[in-house]
Amino acid sequence: MEVKVLDINGKDTGRKVQLADSVFAIEPNNHAVYLDVKQYLANQRQGTHKAKERAEVTGSTRKVKKQKGTGTARAGSVKSPLFKGGGTVFGPRQRSYSFKLNKTLKRLARKSAFSIKAKESNLVVLEDFTFEAPNTKNFINVLKALGLENKKSLFVLGESNKNVYLSSRNLKASSVVTTSELSTYAILNANSLVLLESSLGGIEENLSK
Repeated sequence: MEVKVLDINGKDTGRKVQLADSVFAIEPNNHAVYLDVKQYLANQRQGTHKAKERAEVTGSTRKVKKQKGTGTARAGSVKSPLFKGGGTVFGPRQRSYSFKLNKTLKRLARKSAFSIKAKESNLVVLEDFTFEAPNTKNFINVLKALGLENKKSLFVLGESNKNVYLSSRNLKASSVVTTSELSTYAILNANSLVLLESSLGGIEENLSK
């Protein structure tokens, strides 16, 4: 598929680039996308939740009251889950929520995410640019020129560019990543995907393996 290349002023440069159909025009695999996004979100969880169980609660092991004759239920320890301050039954324990996915499935998920964005016409190819120094106002001007100032956007760079990254860091709705930092979640979480020309080769190379 052919896509026109825009400049930072949002104008057509008169050039077009050919995007690989094997990456940007496949039939999306929704289950692969679901699994990859699920893995990404699971990896964000700390898993440090913990509730004390009966054996971990501080308290006397003395029998609370005599076994019979009180007219109430038997009670052997103040650490019983039935008492206030007692241990928790089947409470949460520290654990890792991460799980493994094979590389082929993860590549399929990213290709599906790219294809979804291309199909929805939410994919823009931008010529490479940089700033002489970090300047948030300049980055906002680029967003306005592309009509993205009120939308979530993801800029994908071919290689790390400190000035562009720092210029976008204060903006909640915009993110800047390199091709090696791309994830299915990041692609789908953005309303619009902005690919710099230098990133196209790396994306297609990584996903065509």
